[in-house]
Amino acid sequence: MKFLKCISFNEDLDIIDVESTFTRGIPNLTIVGLANTAIKESVERIKASLVTCNFAFPSKKITINLSPSGIPKKGSHFDLVIAILILLQNENLDDFFVVGELGLDGSVKSTNELFSLLLFLSAKIKKARVIVPKSIASKASMIPNLEIYGIEHISDAVEFFKEKQYEKFRFKELHPLFKNSFSLNGEIYIRNEIFEYDFKDIKGQKQAKRACLIAALGMHNILFEGSPGSGKTMCAKRLVYIMPPQSLDEILIQSAYKSLYSKDCDLNQTRIFRNPHHTSTRASIFGGGANGARIGEIALANRGVLFFDEFPHFSKQIIESLREPLEDCKIHISRVNSKMSYETKFIFAAALNPCPCGNLFSKNLSCVCGDNEIKRYKNKISWPILDRIDLYVAMDEIDVNDKADLSSKQMNDMIFDAFLFQKKRGQKEFNGKLQDEDLKKFCILDDEAKEILDKATLRYNLSQRGVNKTLKVARSCADLAKSEIILKNHVLEALSFRMRG
Repeated sequence: MKFLKCISFNEDLDIIDVESTFTRGIPNLTIVGLANTAIKESVERIKASLVTCNFAFPSKKITINLSPSGIPKKGSHFDLVIAILILLQNENLDDFFVVGELGLDGSVKSTNELFSLLLFLSAKIKKARVIVPKSIASKASMIPNLEIYGIEHISDAVEFFKEKQYEKFRFKELHPLFKNSFSLNGEIYIRNEIFEYDFKDIKGQKQAKRACLIAALGMHNILFEGSPGSGKTMCAKRLVYIMPPQSLDEILIQSAYKSLYSKDCDLNQTRIFRNPHHTSTRASIFGGGANGARIGEIALANRGVLFFDEFPHFSKQIIESLREPLEDCKIHISRVNSKMSYETKFIFAAALNPCPCGNLFSKNLSCVCGDNEIKRYKNKISWPILDRIDLYVAMDEIDVNDKADLSSKQMNDMIFDAFLFQKKRGQKEFNGKLQDEDLKKFCILDDEAKEILDKATLRYNLSQRGVNKTLKVARSCADLAKSEIILKNHVLEALSFRMRG
């Protein structure tokens, strides 16, 4: 029995051992192991390809097993590995992942999902040798953790395994993104150096910028409320440029998720920003669809920013469906033929007007909305959703004397220093995404800070979630001040950004 490895993507990336046996009997090729139609059709493609290329098809009963047998497999990229096992039944095969579709002329072709599979593989396995179609070998070689070998024709595959001159087919390219990487606690990080949108463009709004600084450092959810044109959207769009450096795993997972959506993508030093329109369907935001569990905006925003502008204008169903992704940092999509789980660790940023006309906070313009109209507008967002918001910012009204102060580069530097301070204490997760059991370990309060928090809990009737959110924000405030202990002023600042019902 011979075997090589392949990959398939269902609920998770599955490593598939492709095994072959040759026994006496009527010549036949059978594929077992829950293979879908595309894989079963490979029988005829492989036969035609081998005959066209003058390879003798074995006159034996051939059984190909895709193991583990209980996991459904899909994709035409199993063609190449099956053909190699048939042609090289008497050879000693080294351990490789093999992916590629066969043409009837023996050529090795790429598929739509292949690059996505390679990205997921690189995120799951630290070192893997992979044989891919030559057409994508150059691009695939830029993915870290993978040794890429490019094959153009089935005859190249035979030469590759028979002569074992692997370096002849090896593709080596370092992605430009990793030339300026740095290592920290055994992890590789890439710092953003692109500032397409700059906080310097926003005049005034010191409180909002401070909130953005805290939100970006700790990946805290943030809500902007203010008059039209006060800078709510401008602040939200600039968050990704000041966020902490991305780790190698974060970049790979982000690119892998994006590739599921667009089928082709590149590695990026800037975190992802997703901004769905309020008319978007629930399936487009949370994922799903009639034919399968397709990825949605919620998962695409992972490790970046998901921004809902005109928040109350989103449907009630969409707003209420945010509860689980914001709380559990995961989303599960179930359909008849597929089930998928995606990570949803992102900054949820939202913007809304204080009333339907937007002039309620204005000192110069009159609000034309009635009390009931304002109440209906605000009631579109339930308290359980607001309780999941870490930072609430009431935007200042524009003033002619407002001046620009901090730039995105300066804010990024401040966050980078706080990020290094955070990592020195051994914390792996962002403050805003800490699990409850980690709070006692990383969110240590002095006596005064604890007393303030206890009084605020009683006075403002904070829920347990609200207390934990306050602790996490205070931890980010302390990190910006490079304080190992959370002090009174850090708790007070966190409480000042807490929305109260």
